[in-house]
Amino acid sequence: MSAQLLLVDDEPGLREAVKDYLQESGFNVQVASNAREGWELMQQSTPDLVISDIMMPQVDGYQFLKQLREDPRFQALPVIFLTAKGMTTDRIQGYQAGVDAYLPKPFDPDELVAIIENLLARRTSKTSTTTEEGETPDIADLANQIAQIKALLTQRNAIAQSPPPFTIDLTPREQSVLNLVAEGLMNKEIARRLETSVRNVEKYVSRLFSKTGTNSRTELVRFALEHGLAK
Repeated sequence: MSAQLLLVDDEPGLREAVKDYLQESGFNVQVASNAREGWELMQQSTPDLVISDIMMPQVDGYQFLKQLREDPRFQALPVIFLTAKGMTTDRIQGYQAGVDAYLPKPFDPDELVAIIENLLARRTSKTSTTTEEGETPDIADLANQIAQIKALLTQRNAIAQSPPPFTIDLTPREQSVLNLVAEGLMNKEIARRLETSVRNVEKYVSRLFSKTGTNSRTELVRFALEHGLAK
């Protein structure tokens, strides 16, 4: 079954050209000319991935992404930004907001297809290897990450601290989860400690990855220790 994509862009020519190319590449594509229209479409049917322009009238891409990430239904939904803004600071703002990939215009449509396929493959892999309790069964990998975190903690006092390279605003619950991850606890243990579900803990950890630009628990803990985020 072909993946369902939602493309949000206020430029009619680009919107139709990208839609046609993606459909020729085997995807089902819905289009919206602005973020509000895109949001309405998502209430009717949740896509497998969203592609959004940033510079749009009324509701821009950053606001649209914030709206998605604050809704439990769309927190883990892959999102790609297409934008004419290619400066490093713009990309950092996008990653801080929780975007999964960032493609400056003009772009090669084959690169867009490759990014889409990669994000969808990662999402499918994560879904298929996650148990009902929400823990991945690769015990060796988890044990290795915990061992690395424990090693980091033994060096905690020797790690030079510096301010974060960008502003990071954590909610109280995200801070609590970060503190427990930095203690070397796994999701089940954190869920027990905070009296919540493992699924909720996974969402918080995923948000922490997005906000810090890290990809693993070890990277997250190292980043937190280097920048004084763990308390």
